[in-house]
Amino acid sequence: MNGKRKQRILYLAPILMLFLCLSCIAVIGLNTYRKLVFEHLSAFCEIAAENNPESEQYFLTALKEYQTLTEQEIDGNHYLEKYGYHAGEFYQVFPSGMFLAFFLLSLILVFSFGCGLRKIHRHNQRRAAYLTEYLENINIGADSTLIQTQEDDFSHLQDEIYKTVTMLYQTRESAVASKKRYAENLANIAHQLKTPITAASLSLQLMEKEGSSEYSVKIKKQLDRLNRLEEALLMLSKMDAGTLLLKQEKVDIYTVLNLAAENISDLLLKEHISVDIPDKGCIEFFGDLEWTMEALINLMKNCMEHSHSGGHVYCDYTWNPLYAEIQIWDEGRGFALEDLPHLFERFYRGKYAVSNGIGIGLALARSIFELQNGTVTARNLQAGGACFEIRIYSH
Repeated sequence: MNGKRKQRILYLAPILMLFLCLSCIAVIGLNTYRKLVFEHLSAFCEIAAENNPESEQYFLTALKEYQTLTEQEIDGNHYLEKYGYHAGEFYQVFPSGMFLAFFLLSLILVFSFGCGLRKIHRHNQRRAAYLTEYLENINIGADSTLIQTQEDDFSHLQDEIYKTVTMLYQTRESAVASKKRYAENLANIAHQLKTPITAASLSLQLMEKEGSSEYSVKIKKQLDRLNRLEEALLMLSKMDAGTLLLKQEKVDIYTVLNLAAENISDLLLKEHISVDIPDKGCIEFFGDLEWTMEALINLMKNCMEHSHSGGHVYCDYTWNPLYAEIQIWDEGRGFALEDLPHLFERFYRGKYAVSNGIGIGLALARSIFELQNGTVTARNLQAGGACFEIRIYSH
């Protein structure tokens, strides 16, 4: 017996039971009515015969004539009303047997309906629970997408869920494969760049031994830029391939901010820019110290590059049960409004980007914090300047 047939039986059983109970009530009511009519007529004839034995034959003749009357001839007959009698005066006690029969049949009817509805409800609950568990297993990464098929009211929904899950699995597999190919291509490009960069660097060193010139300085600057690009591409390929392993240890925010500032201290001195980092005590989050420092260096460098000589780069940090928050901002002119939606895209260079940038630093910073269950956003301050806001969530 398939699921749909069982479902039909569950729905039809209460209706069938209702029909049977109503039929029983009708049969019992009709038999009771006939019995009552017979007993009343019998009692009336008995009393009349006792009071006037000579009229007994007349009553029997009248009774036979009464039996020949049709429903239309009897309907609306109120002969006794002219003597002051009414229908309610003749029978005032409802038969206990009939009352008990009605009561029992009503109980059976209610019980049958209750059982039928309960079975339907429990069946629907089981089906909904199964489909919910199926989707939960898919969400946590279960390997199998197979679903047990049942023919019932949930069949169409079940089929659509299966189609959607299958399509999502195929889309995910395609996206994972594309991401893997992209990471491999990035790594290949980075490795291909490494060979000519190394050869060019060696040639530059030989040129510098013979005597430095204006051209060698320009070449060195471009080679340094290419070297940074190669390192960034390798790092991005590791992130995309999922091979960049980050530690999960307590990281003190004040410490990591100071380490990031120390790593760019030469650039800060050259531009006459200072970094203001307040000591707010021990505020920690779980993450990777080295990679967090790398991300903060990129954000600080961005603020430094857009600050005027003698300016400041400010840092602040707070903690709450949901996340640790770090803010880094400068006193420059801020971001161009059209750049804000694209700042963290790879190789994107904004309107006010410095000439020697390659457009990867902010994208790297965002990727590093996302790997640590964090987010990075950028905005302009009302008083002027650009602000980066980092949130690293506890869960």
